[in-house]
Amino acid sequence: MSRWRCVVSKITVLALLAGCLPAFAAEDVAALIKRQSQEFSDASAIGNAAVFDRYLDDRVTFMNEDGSVSSKHDILTSAGPPPKGMSNHLVQTDFNVEVYGTVAVTRFTDQSTVTMAGQVSHANYRSTEVWLKEAAGWRMISSQTIAVPQDPPAIALPVAVLDEYVGTYKAGPDVTLVISRQGNELADALNGGKPRIMKAEARDVLFTPGQPRLRKIVQRDANGRVVGIISRRDGHDALVLKRTS
Repeated sequence: MSRWRCVVSKITVLALLAGCLPAFAAEDVAALIKRQSQEFSDASAIGNAAVFDRYLDDRVTFMNEDGSVSSKHDILTSAGPPPKGMSNHLVQTDFNVEVYGTVAVTRFTDQSTVTMAGQVSHANYRSTEVWLKEAAGWRMISSQTIAVPQDPPAIALPVAVLDEYVGTYKAGPDVTLVISRQGNELADALNGGKPRIMKAEARDVLFTPGQPRLRKIVQRDANGRVVGIISRRDGHDALVLKRTS
């Protein structure tokens, strides 16, 4: 092999290797961000201020699942272990990270397991985080979390109570809701549409499975007779329907 061909071969190999370097680098960054993000979740479960201080940028914008916004100062000053007898364990699932040079954006779900007084509850929180590469390493500059809505536990009501809800309800001339009983369950149909099964969260509090943000609150008069339905969304009364039959 001529010396020139050998040089060309070496250049080709180096070029191929150089072309692979960004992919390896991006993969390393993704692994680093995933580790730091899980460490931050772990710290959130136990209120570890040292981890918050290490990973949060001083100008971070942090939106909590209840819609409130916290600064780094807010997070550090409120950090602390959970109350006695309570523990929280957070596990990240469906983690995804995209790296854009010196910026990384994550998407994941925190599965929360809370134990209090020997009782266990579960909740899911979906988050996005933005990390920026700084002189001291990768720091979080933004976070936004929402609680993933879940259906409440349903209870069984006596058939006699279910029958009290059966009827037609109207909100003006254009909105008609018909509630019927199908065996031991209720169903509602809006404006002649397909009936949907409803369940009871409590007496006079109804919900449609798969729509945990919505409730139907049963209204009664002074004699206990059902006279209307309030459609409530995220705690706000969205529509009041009066019983017509």
